[in-house]
Amino acid sequence: MISQGSTGQPKYQQIADALRTAIQSGEYGPGDRLPGENDLMATYGVARMTARQALGVLQNEGLAEARKGAGVFVRTFKPLRRRGIERLARERWGSGRSVWSADTEDRELVLDQVEVREEAVGRPADALGLSAGSRVWVRSRRFVLDGKPVLFATSYLPSDVVADSAITRADTGPGGTYARLAELGHEPVHFREEIRCRMPSADEAERLSLSMGTPVVQIVRTAFAEGGRAVEVNEMTLDSASYVLEYEFDA
Repeated sequence: MISQGSTGQPKYQQIADALRTAIQSGEYGPGDRLPGENDLMATYGVARMTARQALGVLQNEGLAEARKGAGVFVRTFKPLRRRGIERLARERWGSGRSVWSADTEDRELVLDQVEVREEAVGRPADALGLSAGSRVWVRSRRFVLDGKPVLFATSYLPSDVVADSAITRADTGPGGTYARLAELGHEPVHFREEIRCRMPSADEAERLSLSMGTPVVQIVRTAFAEGGRAVEVNEMTLDSASYVLEYEFDA
């Protein structure tokens, strides 16, 4: 039995801490079933709701996943390392490689949904330096890794820059959008990324198959061509439990 004690932690958090320590020490390995609600109730002398909350903490942290009718298991998914600087290097997309290849190494990131359309500019008008009534091409994609949705992204590009190019098609070709922009004379030479964490909308949670309480990471990247013109705004929504954001640079 446990009590709230001097730490001030609720009982469910203490149980979650104990289970997390057991996972990190290897007592429970990837794919192992964690003690169920009845086991936790008996071991710690707590109510069912407390046991359920403890398991929920681990699920929200991305350490565990519930399988319907089977219990809660240590998650086997290996997080992606998003290498924020390396992935945008000109030598990568300029040589025909995808920016995503910097993150996935030898794992396959599957593009399972893609939509490309032209529309009147909306929210990213200011970031793109466009006036009301201007048109943009919008590229919406969802990416799946190891059978799990991990990211969806929506890019906005000025129509006067990308019209009639491969960027307006589902498959942009080797090197992706940035390689095509370079061919059009609008090669990206500078990038700015803004990062924030928040809770997902209902639609975002559904698209990423998130369990209740799992936050997302939102990254908004703006690509600038020579002269300072913004040629793309890319709004990315990441499953926070599926990514480690890595930035490596010299002092």
